[in-house]
Amino acid sequence: MRRARGFTLTELMIVVAVFAVLVSLALPSYNQFVRNQRVKTASFDLFSSLVQARSDAIVRNASITVAPVSSNWANGWTVTDAGGTVLRQQQALAAVTLTGPTSVIYNGSGRLSSASGSFELTATGSSITTRCITIDLSGRPVTKAEAC
Repeated sequence: MRRARGFTLTELMIVVAVFAVLVSLALPSYNQFVRNQRVKTASFDLFSSLVQARSDAIVRNASITVAPVSSNWANGWTVTDAGGTVLRQQQALAAVTLTGPTSVIYNGSGRLSSASGSFELTATGSSITTRCITIDLSGRPVTKAEAC
């Protein structure tokens, strides 16, 4: 008689049990990775909005404002020109805490109309990398992977 090929039910259950243990060990690290990536992505989005606002201010030789939606940066922000036209709009950030100045206004030379500011981005959880975006008086944003 010829023997049947394949796995027995016992072998299959052992593989499933080993897989379940490996997944349960990897899941906390994966969740932390996702939170860190959210902060990093939000940092890049804000940085690119600031760079665009500065560039548009220079090109148009007019004031460009970056302001939060409903006084909370985590709810998103808009980039608008002096006439109120929205040039860019960012949606709300999921599970990211973002603190910063009330608004950022670039004048026609690309410099800040008000004092320089800084933004701090973080998320809940242990060992989450906090990101800091500072804007110097020349209007140039700089991002760092550390607290402000």
